[in-house]
Amino acid sequence: MLDELGIVIEVQNPEHEVDSIHASCQRHGEPCVFLCFMPPNKTPIDLACPTIPVFAWEYEALPDEAFGGKPRNDWRRVLTKLGAAITHSSYTVERVHAALGGHYPVDSIPAPLWDRMQALRGEPRETAATLKIDGLLIDSRRTDLSAYTMHGLKAALPAALPLPEGCRGPHDPVTLDGVLYTAIFNPGDGRKNWMDMVSAFCEALRDKANATLLLKLTHYDPDKLIPEILEIIHKAGPLACRILLVHAYLEEAQYNALLQATTYAVNTSHGEGQCLPLMEYMSAGKPAVAPRHTSMRDYVDDECAFVIESSAELGTWPHDQRQAFRTLRQRIHYGSLVAAYRRSYHVAQNEPLTYRCMSQAARASLQRYCSVDVLRPRLERMIRRCTAPRTDTAKGCAAQDIHD
Repeated sequence: MLDELGIVIEVQNPEHEVDSIHASCQRHGEPCVFLCFMPPNKTPIDLACPTIPVFAWEYEALPDEAFGGKPRNDWRRVLTKLGAAITHSSYTVERVHAALGGHYPVDSIPAPLWDRMQALRGEPRETAATLKIDGLLIDSRRTDLSAYTMHGLKAALPAALPLPEGCRGPHDPVTLDGVLYTAIFNPGDGRKNWMDMVSAFCEALRDKANATLLLKLTHYDPDKLIPEILEIIHKAGPLACRILLVHAYLEEAQYNALLQATTYAVNTSHGEGQCLPLMEYMSAGKPAVAPRHTSMRDYVDDECAFVIESSAELGTWPHDQRQAFRTLRQRIHYGSLVAAYRRSYHVAQNEPLTYRCMSQAARASLQRYCSVDVLRPRLERMIRRCTAPRTDTAKGCAAQDIHD
């Protein structure tokens, strides 16, 4: 999308590269803007080139304190000095306006991925799909979970409890059939609330042998967290349903096979800045089991998802070392999550027309949210605004200088 608007130069070191590029553009009479895909507290603020921070945010309040002795941790000061911002949801736009006033130039421009997902759209295959895993694979049906009790975990400390034997390396193809729920997340990210996701699946569908929850883990080293996941599965007791843990790089064909085999995309997080995996799957026509809060309220509704109820609870800014309660996040209602799993399973098994309508609604919802046709005009307006000739008073409005 950026390539359609001008020449794109990828920058590795903003402080050393951006202003020289900007100066060259000025000599040739070309407008230039720096899009910085970093949170405001890490965005350069003293460049000659117009700078727009592009950031995700999923909490009720923007950071408004200079904690840690760093003035730029107060995002209001940074954003005021830079003069404009891009984020990925109407929720974050509201949070920025709440902090800086409704006049502040900020727009919601999520990742424009709807168009490229259309080649994969469609309902799950009726025949079983296979997935080739070269990495870590744990199948709840083939794993002795008795070691993963709290007693076993404590006995293993301080050494890490070893993962099941044979879970690493190339595996025989995994058969994916039945009703497949897929979640892609970093288990080290506390926002993702995977404990509720796993335990509620076990409670809701424990006697459904054709129900599978596949957790595609994206943490660079999830070994310390996987035993905790396995403990939750063990505590659920005997299960007919299946849980797969996958930590491996999937080639494009394998990733696409997983998506096409999936019945529902799952999210149980406390907050999302945009949630790329959920957006991908819904763009391809996969209904969701997900809450309707933060960024997800822009594209999750009852027509395209089994909506999980949630409500506000105290939270902390993730980069605040004090972990002081200064904001709110969303608490998932566990009973609602269990009900969403059960209802979604029933629809997949017994109501093909309902499922087909939800699939179409998912595609339509994400088209409105993150298609190129919708987002290109917004991006063009923002870039034109920030590269238009400015008066000295319009370049920066900060009440005081920011120095770290």
